[in-house]
Amino acid sequence: MSETVLLLALLFFLVATLYSSVGHAGASGYIAAMALAGLAPEQIRPTALALNLLVGGIGLVRFHRAGHVRWRNVLPFALASAPAAFLAAGVSLPEREFSVLLGVVLLVAAAGVFRSAGAAAASDARAAGRRVPWLPGLIAGAAIGALSGLTGTGGAIFLTPLLLFMHWMPTREASGTSVAFVWINSLAALAGLLRAEGTLPDALPLWLCVVAVGALLGTQFGLSWLPLTGLRRVLGLVLLVAAGKLLLA
Repeated sequence: MSETVLLLALLFFLVATLYSSVGHAGASGYIAAMALAGLAPEQIRPTALALNLLVGGIGLVRFHRAGHVRWRNVLPFALASAPAAFLAAGVSLPEREFSVLLGVVLLVAAAGVFRSAGAAAASDARAAGRRVPWLPGLIAGAAIGALSGLTGTGGAIFLTPLLLFMHWMPTREASGTSVAFVWINSLAALAGLLRAEGTLPDALPLWLCVVAVGALLGTQFGLSWLPLTGLRRVLGLVLLVAAGKLLLA
């Protein structure tokens, strides 16, 4: 077993643990790690989606069992995001300028999440039990899907802070909604990608085992081990990592 395979296993474990604690699956982190390790481009996207699907699936099951996934609130985002992502994937934009713009947006979002961390309990109490309005939810889902298609960035990094800033749901429910959103999109994307192109590396079974352990650990942090303030700060850290990837790529 090569050093590269083991190094990626360690990085994937760390990414899965960190991202799954806030309802994300870590695709952007897996892609960055594989690109740095020099994996073949035709292997990177399907591998990241396969890891994303497993981590997102574990997160979905655990957040759903804990009562933090309300499908009525997931549907507006999921219904609009898939067609928007499909259409946006074929659009060509100045990649560097667009990535910088999104990176700055995520930096601002991270600052807002860090600033709101201290008032997380009061904010969650006000947002408990709310329903996402259909029209704004569909518009937001389409916008997030388009951003995902244009950049290859996981939609959860945009969805989770939006849910919190709009006070549509409490912190842990925002994580549950995001992980359901990510899992649905990852399933559709992987099916389409494997039909068109791409191969999976021999080390994938090892990496799947590693991220599964990371997802179990991370979701435990998100569901019970981290207080609400700490959970929002971890989300802020995830947004900073995603912003750094866009700005420094």
